[in-house]
Amino acid sequence: MSIKRAVLSDADIVKDICRITISEIYPHYYPKGAVEFFLEHHREANIVNDMGKHQVFLYLDAEQNAVGTVTLKGNEICRLFVLPEYRGKGYGTEMLDYAEGIILSQYPEIVLAVSLPAKSMYRKRGYEDTEFHIIPTENNDFLCYDVMVKRV
Repeated sequence: MSIKRAVLSDADIVKDICRITISEIYPHYYPKGAVEFFLEHHREANIVNDMGKHQVFLYLDAEQNAVGTVTLKGNEICRLFVLPEYRGKGYGTEMLDYAEGIILSQYPEIVLAVSLPAKSMYRKRGYEDTEFHIIPTENNDFLCYDVMVKRV
């Protein structure tokens, strides 16, 4: 298992990890308009932009299959996704350990906008709620999410 910085040739892989994870997991937690918002927010142009800033990482299993991705923007963890078939096998924990290690070597706190499916995991790891947001989306739906912080 390894984590590598994603390069532009990895854009389709990262996009697919995001799209598949959002499409399969998020409908259990969010209304259709919110799911569509997430898909648009994690579109290829945004991923490529972050890759150009060297902020995107890929998690590879022992067979070198891409199983997850994480994006780091300063002290913020963004776009942490593990493909559904690899969930519950520790990949997300390892990616989060990696991301936290990088951030905490440079900053006194970690910030993230947390999805509902992952909120309990972040609480167990010492993250605390700091903000709550509501965004109107298509279909008269709303996307509700929290911002959480972990301090050293």
